[in-house]
Amino acid sequence: MREHGGNLDLAQQRFGGRAEDWIDLSTGINRVPYPVGEVSARAWTALPSRAEIEALHRAAQQAYRTDAPVVAVSGAQGAIQLLPQLAAPGRARIFGPTYNEYAGVLAAAGWDIQEVAELDAVAGADLAIIVNPNNPDGRRHTPKDLLALLPRVGRLVIDESFADADPQLSLAPEADRPGLLVLRSFGKFYGLAGLRLGFAIGHAADIDRFAAMSGPWPVSGAAIEIGCRALRDEAWAEATSARLARDCVRLDAMAHAQGWRLIGGTPLFRLYETPDARASQDELARSHIWSRVFVQEPTWLRLGLPGSEAEWTRLAEALAR
Repeated sequence: MREHGGNLDLAQQRFGGRAEDWIDLSTGINRVPYPVGEVSARAWTALPSRAEIEALHRAAQQAYRTDAPVVAVSGAQGAIQLLPQLAAPGRARIFGPTYNEYAGVLAAAGWDIQEVAELDAVAGADLAIIVNPNNPDGRRHTPKDLLALLPRVGRLVIDESFADADPQLSLAPEADRPGLLVLRSFGKFYGLAGLRLGFAIGHAADIDRFAAMSGPWPVSGAAIEIGCRALRDEAWAEATSARLARDCVRLDAMAHAQGWRLIGGTPLFRLYETPDARASQDELARSHIWSRVFVQEPTWLRLGLPGSEAEWTRLAEALAR
């Protein structure tokens, strides 16, 4: 398995404790999740109907402010797994460094992979992939700049897994253009990653192919019911975005007091430069707080945002030590 956040079993092996003893800040998943409420018995016992799946698609269109076709998938990762099958293998250019599953999945399917550091360097690719805002450094690109790339590549994939709190960045409203594909994660912003729900948004030809590859029941009944409820709750999304913005300022101030430099981030995670990221990770882990480090960048430490006040207090105490 490629390196990711969320590898809490590794933390437990090294530093002990039960999973519930830990504050997992390694993932960028909202630690104040959407209040699920009751889930109907039908969601667990019946196969999802076509009407229910279409209702989820309409809820996603409403939340992402788009009229483009939508298909639900098993998390954004589900769409990434299907991506190589949209076209014959060719030249893929990935704006990086970024989420490492793209390179791995495409390489396994026979694509020629190149990571590029400049936006214009994706020009000429059969498949161009840009994560916006980027993971792990939070780099952002305007919709205008991204749309300018569309005529210069075969297919442009924009991963907006961390865009919920920055809706002005989203290309979802433009996603019905041929050659443009937008991927969205549900679980990160709504704090329900275990639900395994995401969406691909794009031109009808691409979305029809995704739907055919995904099969008749691409997501569970519980994902449909909870997803519809959450995506329609605009008040919760607005309040959550405002809270995350405040909490970013709070976390950055705590990191600054340690002498760490902010490299970038999103409203769901922050990336800091530290003297020794592995040492900092270990120190936090002794207080059962898990963070993310990067093998190729030994000074980079990524932290998600704590949820409850008790979690903020534990983090402050761990940093003070």
